[in-house]
Amino acid sequence: MRHIPAVRRRRLGDELRRLRRSAGLTSGETARLLGWHQSKVSRIETGVSGVKDTDLAGLLDALRIADPRLRTLLGALAGVPGTGPGWWKAYDGVIPPGYRDFISLESQARVVRTLETSVVPGLLQTPGYARAVTQAALEGLPAATVDSLVEVRLARQEALRAPSPLELNAVLDEAVLLREVGGRGVMREQLRRLVELARLPHVCVQVLPFAAGGYVGLTGPFVIFSFPGITDLDLVVLDHLTNSLYLERKEELEAYGAAFRTMQARALSPEDSLDLIAGIGDGA
Repeated sequence: MRHIPAVRRRRLGDELRRLRRSAGLTSGETARLLGWHQSKVSRIETGVSGVKDTDLAGLLDALRIADPRLRTLLGALAGVPGTGPGWWKAYDGVIPPGYRDFISLESQARVVRTLETSVVPGLLQTPGYARAVTQAALEGLPAATVDSLVEVRLARQEALRAPSPLELNAVLDEAVLLREVGGRGVMREQLRRLVELARLPHVCVQVLPFAAGGYVGLTGPFVIFSFPGITDLDLVVLDHLTNSLYLERKEELEAYGAAFRTMQARALSPEDSLDLIAGIGDGA
C-alpha cells in the first residue's frame, strides 16, 4: 500500500515509458530531444522523482501526445497545478490534500466501482443526507465548513450529469438502507433519490441483503477507479477516518476486482434492488 503521491509517480512513470516506446524512442533519445540527462528520464519513468508541469508538457510534446484528455489525465497523475476541471481548488482551505487527490482522480475516471457498508456513496447523496453524514463523521466543525463540504460533495455529482457521464457501479450492504442518517425524513428523501439515480443508464445499484450472510467486503468499503486512454491504470482506494490508502499492485487490483464481481453476483439484481430500496423508502 502506498499513499497517493507514490501511486501517482509510479503510474505516471509506467505510462510515460509505454508512450515513449510506442513513439520508437529510447530514454537517451528522449533526453537529447529535451536537453536533459538520461538519468532524469529514468527517474521519472521509474517513479523515483516527480515531474514539474513544464517538464511534463515538454515531454508529452516530444512524444507527440496531442490527445487533450490523455494529457489532462497524465497531468492529474503528476499533480500538475490547474490540471483538469479544477473546481475543487476553490475549496483548498477546507478539504485536505488527500481528498483533493481523490476528487481529481474521480473527475478523470471512466468507471467507478464502489462497495459501501454503512452510508450511501457520496455521488448519490442528497444535500440533507450529505450534511448529516458530515456532521456525524466530523463532529464540532463550524457551520460554514460543513456547508462547504456539502457543496463539494454535491459538486462531485456533476460527473454523473456530464455529456459523457461517469459510469457508477455500487454495491450496498442492506444496512446502508436501514441506518436512519439524519432522521426519518432525510432518509426517506435519500432512498427516493437513490431509486431515481439508479434508473439512469450509467448507474447500477445492487443491494447485498442480510440474507446473503457474510461476504468478502465485510472488512470495509472500497472504491475502484478505472480510467480511459490509459493501459492497466485501475486504482483501489481504502477510505479511513483520517486518510485514504491507495493500492496499485497487480495482485491487489486483481483481488479487489474479483471481490467486487463476487459481491455483484451475490447481491440482488439491479431490478430487485430497486424494488427493495423503494419499499424501504415508502415505509420510512
